[in-house]
Amino acid sequence: MTEASTGGEHVDGHAGEQTVAALRAFGVDTLFTLNGGHIWPFYEAARNQGLRVVDTRHEQSASFAAEAHAKLTRRLGVAALTAGPGITNGVSAVTSAWFNGSPVLVLGGRAPQRRWGSGSLQELDHVPILASVTKHAATVDDPANAATQVHAAATQAVAPHRGPVFLDFPLDVFGPSAGDVPPVPAPFGAAADPDADAVARLAEQVAAAARPAFVVGSDVYWGGAWAELAAAVEHLRVPVFTNGLGRGTLPADHELAFLRTRGVLKGRADLVVVLGTPLDFRLGFGHYGSAAVAHVVDAVTQVAAHVDVPTVVGDIAATLRGLADHRGGRSDHEPWITELRAAEEASRTAEEPLLAASGSPIRPSRVYGELRRRLARNAVVICDGGDFASYAGKFVEVFEPGCWLDTGPYGCLGNGMGYAIAARVARPDAQIVVLLGDGAAGFSLMDADTLVRHGLPVVMVVGNNGMWGLEKHPMQAIYGWDMACDLQPGCRYDEVVRALGGGGETVTEAAEIGPALDRAFASGVPYLVNVLTDPSDVYPRSSNLA
Repeated sequence: MTEASTGGEHVDGHAGEQTVAALRAFGVDTLFTLNGGHIWPFYEAARNQGLRVVDTRHEQSASFAAEAHAKLTRRLGVAALTAGPGITNGVSAVTSAWFNGSPVLVLGGRAPQRRWGSGSLQELDHVPILASVTKHAATVDDPANAATQVHAAATQAVAPHRGPVFLDFPLDVFGPSAGDVPPVPAPFGAAADPDADAVARLAEQVAAAARPAFVVGSDVYWGGAWAELAAAVEHLRVPVFTNGLGRGTLPADHELAFLRTRGVLKGRADLVVVLGTPLDFRLGFGHYGSAAVAHVVDAVTQVAAHVDVPTVVGDIAATLRGLADHRGGRSDHEPWITELRAAEEASRTAEEPLLAASGSPIRPSRVYGELRRRLARNAVVICDGGDFASYAGKFVEVFEPGCWLDTGPYGCLGNGMGYAIAARVARPDAQIVVLLGDGAAGFSLMDADTLVRHGLPVVMVVGNNGMWGLEKHPMQAIYGWDMACDLQPGCRYDEVVRALGGGGETVTEAAEIGPALDRAFASGVPYLVNVLTDPSDVYPRSSNLA
């Protein structure tokens, strides 16, 4: 995954000091947290060893921040959560990291072991709760072994297929002690080599197809394989569609990158190769009409059990290098590329009126028309919402790796502020834009206070239609009525951010969107643009969610 210091030192200090030393060996430089007495020794160690600490207003935000920091740096992300409710508050974010394959280590506080069963404050056995949504969950019960357990957990987190891990620490392991930090190999987190014959067969299948396509997902990014991706598709002349962190692994303006023509892909492709993403509801559960499907995954745990398709398992960069090295004959893919490009450009032309819509109430698409003109190529775009965030997936083009953060297949709202906190920490000079539905804003907007306290300016845009649109419109279509779908019309989310020390404004006319965004980007503070959008606008959703 990345290179780091080697570790291999002896630490004369308590379990917290050993833990931080072990984390530093993996390249960890930031700890996300919310204060609780059970985890003070971690803070002491962070202070002593120069680890940055960023504290949030909710443990869910701290956990989401750890995940986003992992996504943006391609290193281990770390959160420290206090015992009991501190840990359970973070479980949804940990579960998102589990579904997203993000390497996160959650350090938990725990009631003292010597009094276990006596009813200490926040006495809860967290391990069974976390076990089903982590690669590893355990309690550190020997202070001299703390660094070794942290090293082992971190190694599991960053090894493909990546994912979160959890360790909790009883208060009584923080007494005087000492321990060794195991050495960390550099580089670490590498996948196994793929089977060379399986790669060769896949290359021949792609070369022989008349209308092949690649669907590229997050594990191509995690594997740092964007150069290999470009080499493979340019050599074999294969169109590319992306999702998740796969967006930006091939620049949106590359001749083989496509965003708007998934319908053509489903109807016309004769081979779809899915690289580094599950064959889940987002991808028709692995079915693309009459097309053959092949799958490329980074670990055997990611082989699909519900559909039987040829699968290459192992290092994705190595697989792509093998495809780029194919030297046999190849079908002429240029007519297929031309067909897709024509459809792409036709769709681009058709969307222009939506991006420039001037009517009232404001169409959500107009927000993206204005935003697209202002986004730098390396802007980090964060999505937290339903329909409003789905429009981002439809209209926002991504040009560089690691610039698109969405909720992922778990679909857990409330990630926006935690992701924004980490994005500004990890990318201090980039534009950071958080796209929030008004429903999603309710989960974590108080963490605008965290952005203010830590001097982390970001631009937040709320698509405010006064409802849970993803639920209201389908309920109306199915039942003819809806329930529990309405929010406060015209709610002033901007005033919340202003009250917390940031900036903001409400926009009611389409012509005001662009100037408001300009003020937001120029403000140098956390700034929320609250756009009142058309409640009758329905996102054209086509996915079969189940």
